Amino acid sequence: MKKISAVVAMFAVTAFAGAALAADVIELPASMGKVSFPHKKHQEVLKDCKKCHSGAPGKIAELNKEWAHKTCKGCHTEMKKGPTSCKDCHKK
Repeated sequence: MKKISAVVAMFAVTAFAGAALAADVIELPASMGKVSFPHKKHQEVLKDCKKCHSGAPGKIAELNKEWAHKTCKGCHTEMKKGPTSCKDCHKK
């Protein structure tokens, strides 16, 4: 019985670790322009890490201008929600 409890506990910790440890806002690298990404807000709305993280959660291997414009702007356009113009994301 202890093994089952341990397995259930490990599953619960793993399942909720992403949400619990997620940063509220992520500042993207200067090379991508000054962009503050509200990570926690996106997690709450999308509820699916794989929309942005195609591999293991935590990192985005292809994080660059082209990827961000295709993925972020594309999602915002598709959902008809969120910024799609340059000045809305890139603050001076």
